[in-house]
Amino acid sequence: MVDLETSPPSPKQDTTGGGGGMGELVDFLYRDLPHLFDDKGIDRKAYDAAVKFRDPITRHDDLNSYLLNIATLKLLFRPQFDLHWAKQTGPSEITTRWSMVMRFLLLPWQPQLVFTGTSVMSVNPETNKFIRHVDYWDSIVSSDFFSIEGLIDVIKQLRYYKMPHLEMPSYHILKRTASYQVRKYGPFSVVERDGDSLAGSGVFNDLAGYIFGKNSASQRMAVTPPVDGNTQASSSVDEKSEISIQFVLSSAKSMKSLPTPNEGVKLREVEGGIAGVSSFSGKPTESIVKEKEKSLRCRLIRNGLKPKPGCLLALYNDPDVTCEHIMRNEVLIWLEEFSLD
Repeated sequence: MVDLETSPPSPKQDTTGGGGGMGELVDFLYRDLPHLFDDKGIDRKAYDAAVKFRDPITRHDDLNSYLLNIATLKLLFRPQFDLHWAKQTGPSEITTRWSMVMRFLLLPWQPQLVFTGTSVMSVNPETNKFIRHVDYWDSIVSSDFFSIEGLIDVIKQLRYYKMPHLEMPSYHILKRTASYQVRKYGPFSVVERDGDSLAGSGVFNDLAGYIFGKNSASQRMAVTPPVDGNTQASSSVDEKSEISIQFVLSSAKSMKSLPTPNEGVKLREVEGGIAGVSSFSGKPTESIVKEKEKSLRCRLIRNGLKPKPGCLLALYNDPDVTCEHIMRNEVLIWLEEFSLD
């Protein structure tokens, strides 16, 4: 059975030498690649005029078309590129690991596309310039050009979901496989109350009451109300099915500045961390959530990760007023540890 989460094997640091020139090129990439899609751009003098580029759905055979491809991506997608590491992996070879998040601006809903993977960059030893650049995506099995699997991976990400225009916990995407993402979350604040089911309207009403001013300061919170169907809520479900319904609060206020909630509702600071996240559409019934959690947990374990007990269910839409097919839900499981090496 093919493992759809298998990415190219992690490269090993080359110890055969290669001279200071390769080390200098590694340092150069750390300085240069962060400018891949900004106004400064990459330094074209580091690339051979006949540089060849390949990824699963694109190929270019000279520097001009290589740079045109970068400019086109910048114009249509506004990519956010993160370089995680670069290292020498052969006498004339450097491998980088990266993640890239972008939005397709030509579609009205501007869907988010996420790609993570590695790039193998070959160097001409005579000129010390890059002569070949090959990308490998974590989300597909074969990254050889032309990849039907790669094209399908792109098309799937163009799907329309109804997403709220509200603040969400900040995170960086470290890796995206065929079925889940690995994200690094920063700390965020929540208001929460225990409940006995994911659909407990009384719990949601109590939390909404805090947002709308039922607190010690009679202060309204800067968060989209649930009556609009634009509330981001999350539900903690551990192995004993204990449930806590949460609303994520704006980062504009610190925990100390938030008003005290009424009885039964509490404030909590979530430390953040590394999490595996799986997305799905449709109404998030408890049976479906448990099925999604089990599937995600099995995939994480199969790929050598160590998921913690319990999960979070992130709801981005009001199930009562949003069509099932355009709802966006996520199951999140915190990880014990994670490394991109």
